[in-house]
Amino acid sequence: MKRDHINTKRETSLRWSFFLVGLVILGLGISMTMQVKSFGIGPWDVFHYGLFLQFGLTVGTWSIIAGLIIVLVSSLVQKRMPQLGTLLNMVLIGIFIDFFNWIMPEPETLVVQTLVFIFGTMVIALGIGIYVAPGIGAGPRDGLMLIITEATGWKVSTVRNGIEITVAVFGFMLGGPVGIGTVFIAFLLGTFVGYTLPYAKKCLQFLIMKGELYENIYQRPLRSNYND
Repeated sequence: MKRDHINTKRETSLRWSFFLVGLVILGLGISMTMQVKSFGIGPWDVFHYGLFLQFGLTVGTWSIIAGLIIVLVSSLVQKRMPQLGTLLNMVLIGIFIDFFNWIMPEPETLVVQTLVFIFGTMVIALGIGIYVAPGIGAGPRDGLMLIITEATGWKVSTVRNGIEITVAVFGFMLGGPVGIGTVFIAFLLGTFVGYTLPYAKKCLQFLIMKGELYENIYQRPLRSNYND
């Protein structure tokens, strides 16, 4: 029983570690794309940036506020409390975006800007894959997508694209930066996540199984007649 408790505790620690590290990486990737916002940024980020331009505060703060509204609406519709992971996702992403925006310099040359944008998009996909892998809680925006999908019966891709086009249009009307990068992220990010998420899940499962293997080796009794 004690061994099972230790294994469960280790697995929980690994899952939360993946979740938190994934959020940090996701925040970094979003901030990287914002440093080259002339290319255009992700649809939700366009919306948050537009709110920042019109009403002040910070991009990260608006990310938190928008997430909070979505969480409240989702909770009322589903008539249940949100998961802890969803609440942490909502708050931490905003904090990490503002932190990385504060410390990261804007690249100057077009070549560097292009590389930063492409790499930033890949970092976003990596962060999503790592934070989603442990299944601790979907982000507020993913939760909204699932609610609409269940209510309408439409395909997830259709609902996701519809939501992102809508928020991008509102963001553009608020002055947010829309460009070829916005289209790139909207239509290719899901493909990138399709690669990062399975690998993140395999890596997490490998670490969990490795920990259980070591635990079994160290806990098994030694034979009294064992000789080197």
